[in-house]
Amino acid sequence: MARTAGSTVQSPTPPAARTAEVVREYGPFPGAHVIHGVSYDGRRVWAAVGARLIAFDPASGQIARTLARPGDAGTAFDGRHLYQIAEARIDKLDPVTGNVVASIPAPGHGRDSGLTWAEGSLWVGQYRDRKIHQIDPETGAVLRTIESNRYVTGVTWVDGELWHGTWEDDQSELRHIDPTSGDVLERLEMPRGMGVSGLESNGADLFYCGGGPSGKVRAVRRARA
Repeated sequence: MARTAGSTVQSPTPPAARTAEVVREYGPFPGAHVIHGVSYDGRRVWAAVGARLIAFDPASGQIARTLARPGDAGTAFDGRHLYQIAEARIDKLDPVTGNVVASIPAPGHGRDSGLTWAEGSLWVGQYRDRKIHQIDPETGAVLRTIESNRYVTGVTWVDGELWHGTWEDDQSELRHIDPTSGDVLERLEMPRGMGVSGLESNGADLFYCGGGPSGKVRAVRRARA
């Protein structure tokens, strides 16, 4: 079943998966053993690697910035500020100074996974709860909830499409889902051994996928149905 707040509908059979096309790998980066959240600011890819955030140039793969801020789950960018899940809170960061501008409670109280910005809201994945919450970025209040039938890792929006990563039983996918019903519309299956932790779109033809304990970020072609 797929359910949003206030409604319940029967899900159709998910479409057959296509093999994800990995076009480039970045990392491992010095001192970064695990990739958590991933975001994109229009020029650089940001990755949360535990005790810090790194930003690298997707053309060269070289690290351009480092912020000494904790990040153990999703990362997002609203066009001006970074948002970073750190334990049971979401920090709003100045990407130039690294200063914390504000903090709100994370909806999963420490069980959160992916994070993205769209439509003036933050969208937060809940890994084992198999949910995505749309939340108010000022208060953290949950505005609506979308349920999945797989563990939810990274979350992103692109061209009005909601995508999320899954990583369960050594299998990982990128899934395009209906934001109203939660129905699965497209599935891109990652090659065996390549998991998806964080997820972000470049706004066009690529997804940037955190590779968890591989320490890598992978660029995946955004295939069109």
